[in-house]
Amino acid sequence: MATVTIETPIDPHARKTTGVRSPAVEVSAVSTAAHQVFWILRIGFAVAPILAGIDKFFNWSVQWPNYLAGWINDIMPGTGQEFMYVIGGVEILAGLAVLFAPRVGALFVAAWLAAITVNLLTANPPEFYDIALRDFGLMLGALALWRLALAVAPARRDRTLPSRPW
Repeated sequence: MATVTIETPIDPHARKTTGVRSPAVEVSAVSTAAHQVFWILRIGFAVAPILAGIDKFFNWSVQWPNYLAGWINDIMPGTGQEFMYVIGGVEILAGLAVLFAPRVGALFVAAWLAAITVNLLTANPPEFYDIALRDFGLMLGALALWRLALAVAPARRDRTLPSRPW
């Protein structure tokens, strides 16, 4: 298997006079796209959990205790709403973790979404299966963010990616 070593960073906007793009330019375009996707996911997985966490305290969008599986409500102390206050705090922390430490925060959010999916699958089956499927998809997105975070941070440190993704 042949490997290609690139000595200097390549300008992704540069074009050859022949109009044909070299494989090195294609690699740079893919890196730039991956960097942009990393930031889109990072912002989304920081903002969404913070907003959802805040909503757990006020129940603006929905009555959150209604989504709590009975078996979880039975093993947790206090009321369902009191437990939602704890969940809201965890979600706010998860969003902040993605914002400030995406390699750790993305895994935290993925695990949290896996737990939410299990809760939804066991809360009044099959009433919340559609929401469980959505949260499973979000979990896959958080795992994609984690994988990109593992690659983007070292690449930015080595200056093989631009400091700004746009």
